[in-house]
Amino acid sequence: MKPTSLVFLLAWSALPASSDAFPTVHRQDHGVRYIARPRYVPRHDVVGDRPTSRANNARGRNNIQSSAFASIRPLRSTSQHPSDDSGSGNLTTDSDIAMRALSVRGGDATAAPVVSIADKTKAFASKNFFLIGMVVAVSLAKLFPELGKNGSILRPELFIGNYGVTVIFLLSGLSLKLADLANAASNVKLNGMIQLTTFGAWPFLVGLPLTKGIQSFLPSLLPKPLLDGLLILTCLPTTINMCIILTSASGGNVATALCNTVISNLAGIFLTPALLLRFFGRGIELPFAELVGKLANKVLLPVAVGQALRATPAKDLYSDRTGFFKRLQEMVLLGIVWNAFCNAFSRGLGLEPSHAIALLVLLPLLHLGSLLVLFSFFRSKL
Repeated sequence: MKPTSLVFLLAWSALPASSDAFPTVHRQDHGVRYIARPRYVPRHDVVGDRPTSRANNARGRNNIQSSAFASIRPLRSTSQHPSDDSGSGNLTTDSDIAMRALSVRGGDATAAPVVSIADKTKAFASKNFFLIGMVVAVSLAKLFPELGKNGSILRPELFIGNYGVTVIFLLSGLSLKLADLANAASNVKLNGMIQLTTFGAWPFLVGLPLTKGIQSFLPSLLPKPLLDGLLILTCLPTTINMCIILTSASGGNVATALCNTVISNLAGIFLTPALLLRFFGRGIELPFAELVGKLANKVLLPVAVGQALRATPAKDLYSDRTGFFKRLQEMVLLGIVWNAFCNAFSRGLGLEPSHAIALLVLLPLLHLGSLLVLFSFFRSKL
């Protein structure tokens, strides 16, 4: 067999493909016809001076093709026309045949494009958009607190606090099927465990032991008002906005999060005062009708409108642009964070640096620890 034909066949065998995917290739070389059919050989090939296993083929067909052909050295064909003896005629090389074969297959003779630093940075920023946005929002609030506080020229309490929250729950209702909401509401076991964790485990297993332990063993770490604030924090229901957005961003069950947000905030009207009475000996009065009305206007009504819009072309619009609307929800939540920190920085935090550092260390540790415990528990029980 001539070298041109041999290398031509070897080049085809080095490329993973089925015989049905590519046509038979015919080459006419000075009256001699060569026929090569694609085939797949499950073996270890040698590309250059290093072995390439089948697992490496997953890196991309273009890489394998370019590497295989780059290792072929040009050789003068034995079928040259006699008029080419002087070297001025056409020179047929094995790599030329391989390159033409690759052209027939629609491949690329060059190596796979290298991902630039700008593309990597863009991908990282897109993947961690919310985390980076939190840092940016807090930094801007620290630098320009007067711009984003309540009552400023931008009126963030109106456009973000009211309209933005409505948009979040409107999109949540538009994205959820009624059957998903019904299944989430009827999951008594899961909902009961979530509420028991919120109003039972957090205040009695986290808040009370933590504050008592710090007060007994590290009295200089945090003052008494901050310790009382931590205990009160563990008695509160789940947040409305953050719960939905973070569940959606992490790929969780938004229907379950929405149902438990409503249940938790309704139950908190009664349970939070009872817990505060238990821990501090003093009760508080909450305007029941006003709180229920706010919950209905901010959560239930927008979700109901979103469910109604599912019967309109708005459903297809949301489905076609899901990524955009999820990013919009994240932007609204970042605006809420920015507004809250602007208010805090404009009034002053009222914390000593040592106490602020202690809270910055303690609260993330509590968050990560609770996530680890809850994930382990629910994974084993449910």
